[in-house]
Amino acid sequence: MSAVTAMISKDEMKTVAARPVSRDEGVRLGFRLTLPAQILVLFISAFPLLMQLYISVTDWSPLSGLGWWNAWSMWNSFANYTDLAADPRFWSALKRTAIVMIVCVPAEFLLGLALATLFADDFPGKRVFYSILLMPMMVVPAVAGYMFFMLFQSGGPVNDILSALTGSTVTIAWLSDPTLALIAVMVADIWQWTPLMFLILLAGLVGVPEDQIKAATLLGANPWQRFVTIVLPKMKTIIIIALAIRVIENFKIFDTLYIMTGGGPGVATETISVYIYKLTTQDLIWGYVAAIALAILVVLSIVAVFAMKRMARAREVLA
Repeated sequence: MSAVTAMISKDEMKTVAARPVSRDEGVRLGFRLTLPAQILVLFISAFPLLMQLYISVTDWSPLSGLGWWNAWSMWNSFANYTDLAADPRFWSALKRTAIVMIVCVPAEFLLGLALATLFADDFPGKRVFYSILLMPMMVVPAVAGYMFFMLFQSGGPVNDILSALTGSTVTIAWLSDPTLALIAVMVADIWQWTPLMFLILLAGLVGVPEDQIKAATLLGANPWQRFVTIVLPKMKTIIIIALAIRVIENFKIFDTLYIMTGGGPGVATETISVYIYKLTTQDLIWGYVAAIALAILVVLSIVAVFAMKRMARAREVLA
């Protein structure tokens, strides 16, 4: 009997294994298999966010003498958010961050697109120039900040080049002037992150169907017409991704700027990241810092959602 039972159970197992799995069963199985990983990811992402929200509605700081779990005893009825709305230094830092973003992102995009268009064709030494062009992106931001800190000194190479071009001694104090210091920071950002924009746009440019370009050429379209009517529409999704990445990253600009100017002179180059850093390490008002960080997170989330919607529309149009 045991042998017969074993044979029956083996046959049944083969039948079950051979039976096609329905879509609902597959979904349930996949959910059960990935549930531990989903719980871990949810904890890693949700706990810091909930912790930040919890701290943002209190006056808690490391100097309060209480553990963070007792921060509820310092509840301030959302006063941090009302203070945030009336904080002129916060709005000034946000304004400077927006200026850096408005200048740097379009400049990086246009330069990256021009370079991508150039590198889409073969030419002698392409691989060498390609490697050289990507090098700035590989530099650690803090190192890049120190490099440009030295370049823009009064006796640095930038003033030496200007002196050679003008025929007179140029001793501009770039990093001591409120306007020029911000320009120097933006130059450093453009230098370092244009290669990233170039790399993303080149990947999109290479993916444009060649048969459509050849057909447009046979129909008499010039290079500009081919670029506007074929290349750009096909690259719309890639362009949105590249712009969204750089907009979000510009909100977080810190390393290069802090090494170059420390947010100075005064607060002339103090972006939102530098302002948050100073509040965290110098003033130690962590409840207020949590409120600022949460507000920035909401803004960046809105930007990301907007970019995703535009990508979805671009795909529908291309489909």
